[in-house]
Amino acid sequence: MTQSNVKQNRRRTAREVALDVLVQVDKDQAYSNLQLNEALTEARLERADAGLATELVYGTIQRLSTLDGVLEQKVNKGIRKLKPWMRNLLRMSLYQMRYLDRVPDHAIVNEAVTIAKRRGQQAMAGFVNGVLRAVMREPELWEAKESMSPSERIAWEHSHPEWLVKEWIKAYGLEEATSICEANNEPPHTSIRVNPLRANREALIEEMKAQGMFIKPSVLSKDGIIGIGTGNLAHSDWYKEGKISMQDESSMLVVEAVRPESSMRVLDCCAAPGGKSMHIAERMGNKGELISNDLHAHKIALIEDQAKRLGLSMIHTMNEDASKLGACLAPDSFDVVLLDAPCSGFGVIRRKPDLKWRKTLQDVKAIAKLQHELIREAAKLVRAGGRLVYSTCTIEPRENRDIVEQFVKEHPEWTLDDSWKQALPQDKLSEAFQRSEAGMLQVLPHDADSDGFFIASLMRTAQK
Repeated sequence: MTQSNVKQNRRRTAREVALDVLVQVDKDQAYSNLQLNEALTEARLERADAGLATELVYGTIQRLSTLDGVLEQKVNKGIRKLKPWMRNLLRMSLYQMRYLDRVPDHAIVNEAVTIAKRRGQQAMAGFVNGVLRAVMREPELWEAKESMSPSERIAWEHSHPEWLVKEWIKAYGLEEATSICEANNEPPHTSIRVNPLRANREALIEEMKAQGMFIKPSVLSKDGIIGIGTGNLAHSDWYKEGKISMQDESSMLVVEAVRPESSMRVLDCCAAPGGKSMHIAERMGNKGELISNDLHAHKIALIEDQAKRLGLSMIHTMNEDASKLGACLAPDSFDVVLLDAPCSGFGVIRRKPDLKWRKTLQDVKAIAKLQHELIREAAKLVRAGGRLVYSTCTIEPRENRDIVEQFVKEHPEWTLDDSWKQALPQDKLSEAFQRSEAGMLQVLPHDADSDGFFIASLMRTAQK
């Protein structure tokens, strides 16, 4: 029976769904989150099985280099010579054996053999069995080699590209780099933002608890709620009714740097999919003016849909290149300009593990060049006495501190403003405060069990 007939006549298991997603990510460089969402929708798995498939996909990608390193020791011809489904079946099976403890190893091997047979690969089923049982017999295959350098050891034990580990050691030191990598492999919790125009946080928490959810208020943001094992709340009535939005706690901190007021005129230069624009508008009480711009026309609809869902009529959208906004908008005309710049995304690896395998140092340098252009253009639109807020979801100094420091050096009419940090939880972010310079905040993934994030607040003190 062919694979297509199997799919038509028998509901796929969680492991088969996960394997299909891993193969697409491997073969076609598909984004794991998009591919997984599509696969789960099609497969209609029970909640527990959907959770298992999700864990297998993200966990296997998170631990990819370590899994491959073990396999290379037992596959004579090298794993790149294997067919994609075979390579990823071995990876996924090893991930379960090493990092999960709910299923005995022999059962994992048997399931892998069954999957191979279902794909019409009777001969390869024996190969799968042999490789997995060989790894079971030799636990030392997982150990780091004594000859490894500190960066190689961290890269092996925590499954990150060594070039990236070296960058973080240089920026933050050996101990912090290790903590970053450890945190990146932890499962993310659910993080939502409450729309104060439609709901009260405390009342909503009680409502969710009454439905058996493990929920608590965010310590980082007065608008946030975090939860464990809640499922996808974007499918909930609370979301559909505009009471909540999906947003990480670290990202919510941006609004404290913006400090929105109802009388302000605010610009969000790179707004899609619109989370920060919505948060700002909610804090403004749906009064004043907020322009949400994005380069990609198809993403404008996402922003407008979010505004409609949340009941935010004050948001106006634009579809322009952020590097050319000075030609579209009057100079010196905004109280606050937010530049949430395109970046490498290395602060959100726990949510998007493929990022660490896709990006290179050359990508970081190219993105930094664009960021330099964008911040100079955004600054032209801020009035004297107004503020420019620069943020990214990365932890690369080249994209964060270096961008801001170079800009201030070139533009003496701008100064870094540190006063916004007073609104932040001092205890929870104490380590972030210690490593961050005046006006800036660099949150690492292990600081507060949230995304890695950078925020800088600059004030224009004089005419140009």
